Amino acid sequence: MASADERRFEVLRAIVADYVSNQEPVGSKALVDRHNLGVSSATVRNDMAALEEDGYITQPHTSAGRIPTDKGYRLFVDRLSEIKPLSPAERRAIRQFLEGAIDLDDVLRRSVRLLAQLTRQVAVIQYPTLTNSTVRHVEVVPLTPARLMLVLITDTGRVDQRTVDLGDVVTDDAVARLRDVLNGTLAGHRLAEAAAKVSELPESSPSELRDVMTRVCTVLVESLVEHPEERLVLGGTANLTRNVADFPGSLRQVLEALEEQVVVLKLLAAARNPGAITVSIGEENEDEQMRSTSIVSIGYGSDQLLLGGMGVVGPTRMDYPGTIAAVRAVANYVGQILSGK
Repeated sequence: MASADERRFEVLRAIVADYVSNQEPVGSKALVDRHNLGVSSATVRNDMAALEEDGYITQPHTSAGRIPTDKGYRLFVDRLSEIKPLSPAERRAIRQFLEGAIDLDDVLRRSVRLLAQLTRQVAVIQYPTLTNSTVRHVEVVPLTPARLMLVLITDTGRVDQRTVDLGDVVTDDAVARLRDVLNGTLAGHRLAEAAAKVSELPESSPSELRDVMTRVCTVLVESLVEHPEERLVLGGTANLTRNVADFPGSLRQVLEALEEQVVVLKLLAAARNPGAITVSIGEENEDEQMRSTSIVSIGYGSDQLLLGGMGVVGPTRMDYPGTIAAVRAVANYVGQILSGK
């Protein structure tokens, strides 16, 4: 015989399942009809009264039904013992779609589109953080005799292009020497170390290269100390507007918070370990604008090397098991693809 607490949790789980799928407050008769709870309607009514008293469910208006509270969703999520993984066919489709990407930007755009489709929520992914990137290569391309393009490529696949006006004509030989010096000094170094080395280069350059090197390094430093971790790719915002009823009076605030990005970055900052899911529900969100939402986030990367955060923003009335499975699967493949590049 299940304990009263276990039985009540089964009632709560049934209420969450019905409310998430039907968006209608749930009554005791419907629960008994739809779920094999193995107890009478009167017992379910008593259990619902106890759950309501403990703050796990609430009565939204005078209808007979109840809906889960943030506290109810939290207990439901904490007791999710097993997340059903995506099917092999779904995982194969994710992998094929992401492997078709041509560069880092495309990987991130595709990830967001895929996650928004799988979860029918807003998907968000953070660009790989600078602190964990190393310089793979610096290419120097002459555009005109007095103008160069610098292409910085990192091990995470990020490509940064900038042009440098030299103010004077340089020879092909000088460009080749420049390329050799830059790669000899920077390749294999973390971006922060590379930035420090770049600032010392002009002084140590031969006198005939010093002016050119000074101009090149001034521009290159901007590439190295930029903050792509403050860049986000967002997708599926229209999914929120389909469920206006889930955001009574607060949909505009949520959309504004998503646009501001700072709020979302704070939320993603909670996801510090690759593979570890963080679920933040309703009132648990620090930012007032986000208190009608739930955020499921995760760090992506490989072997304890965190590249960035990604996740999903939606209403608290969310399919938590399905969303967690989708976020975990997409993060896993993004981490594999970016670390393999």
